Amino acid sequence: MTTPVSLFFDETNLDEIAEFPGRVVVFLEPQGRMDRSVRRLNRLTKGALGRLQESERFEKLKEGEGLEMSFPTGLKAEAVHVIRLPRRPSVDAARKAGALIGKSLGEAGALVCAGNIGKAAEISLGIALRAYTFDAHKTGDGKDLGEVRFHVAKPEEVAAKAAPMAAVAEGVFFTRDLVNEPSNVLTTDDFAARLAAMQELGLEVEILEEAELEKLGMGALLAVGQGSESPSKVVVMKWNGGGDEAPLALVGKGVVFDTGGISIKPSAGMEDMTMDMGGAGVVSGVMRTLALRKAKANVVGLVGIVENMPDGKAMRPGDIITSMKGDTIEVLNTDAEGRLVLCDVLWYAQETFKPSAIVDLATLTGAIIIGLGHDNAGVFSNDDKFCDNFLKAAKLEGEGAWRMPLGSSYDKLLKSRKADLKNIGGRAAGSITAAQFLQRFIKDETPWIHLDIAGVAQVSGESAFAPAGATGWGVMALDRLVRDRFET
Repeated sequence: MTTPVSLFFDETNLDEIAEFPGRVVVFLEPQGRMDRSVRRLNRLTKGALGRLQESERFEKLKEGEGLEMSFPTGLKAEAVHVIRLPRRPSVDAARKAGALIGKSLGEAGALVCAGNIGKAAEISLGIALRAYTFDAHKTGDGKDLGEVRFHVAKPEEVAAKAAPMAAVAEGVFFTRDLVNEPSNVLTTDDFAARLAAMQELGLEVEILEEAELEKLGMGALLAVGQGSESPSKVVVMKWNGGGDEAPLALVGKGVVFDTGGISIKPSAGMEDMTMDMGGAGVVSGVMRTLALRKAKANVVGLVGIVENMPDGKAMRPGDIITSMKGDTIEVLNTDAEGRLVLCDVLWYAQETFKPSAIVDLATLTGAIIIGLGHDNAGVFSNDDKFCDNFLKAAKLEGEGAWRMPLGSSYDKLLKSRKADLKNIGGRAAGSITAAQFLQRFIKDETPWIHLDIAGVAQVSGESAFAPAGATGWGVMALDRLVRDRFET
């Protein structure tokens, strides 16, 4: 797993500033009062910070943006990074300021002169999230990062606030690593083994193999993987930190590679289908975070892990399969396989754990990308209050999410002449009919949210808090949802 950058919190030491060899970071407001660290830096650089603070260039910076002075006179530092930030910044500005630092972090590390700046812990989270790199398969040119030292007025207090955020960052990294891994490394066996290893954090982990899945009647999930030599599995992760309360269930689609099966995808872009287990990756990252921060909540994470391949044994268009619930499904397109995985795991979760609520996540449809692009996940729900709780959590954590409609009028698009329903409803409202399919496997009394994360799980360019590739979207929002609604 990617190692998070090392963060340390110390009291302000003015003498250390001149001798620090890496990057020195300070925070300024235009025309604002300089704190002790900035005044010392200003003297050491013969008034350069003061001139910068009064410049038109600095005035044009937005909150959380910065400028860099390379190899400044009077310091051993390789650069001074000056960031515009008020003494009491917003959470978003503080995290973005941290992300600027994390993006430019090198081997020599950074000294962050935060003084009495509020939200220093949020700045540290921004640093950690943006400093992430995935170089496990590169030879000789990996990015080594030095430690980050924070000078703050109350180091113990800031460190205490930063500790649960470090757990969130590690959960995000776990998700990113899983999504970034190639499928010849992250096989179904390897994925399950990585989750089993989290037992050392206090999670209870159970792996259901194909023989057990057959006994349970998971015909839909097993049909997806029957063309692959990699065995299909369901992994159950339990965190019990809230007494006897009924758990929140998180359910993720874990298709480690998706060719589309017999309904094979075009070759262009197929290499990106290593990310088709993104929903399972998020569930795994959230469970890791909850265990690391010892959350006072009951949460069970379930992931269906399969591979969708073309083969003589593969599921065919026109096949009729039987789900664990007992509903029969006519398969019109074998590339609409994620909903077949999820429907069985959703039913198993309800039958086994009687959850108080369910959230499922999947890189489910290209249609959601057409509708929402790469800035927002699609949110579908049968419960307004539960949905509002999640949307609030996502907004507070800066993770884009937009509610989409459901309705019985879409059910007619899923009617089958030969079976109880078919697995696709045509091009119109593709992400909605996919969600409508899943809702058929949710018991009426269970609050439920479906998150279609096809557009946000992996992006081609860098974002504010991540390099190009896997984003880890959803770990922070779901951890916030657990904290705000489900912790005792």
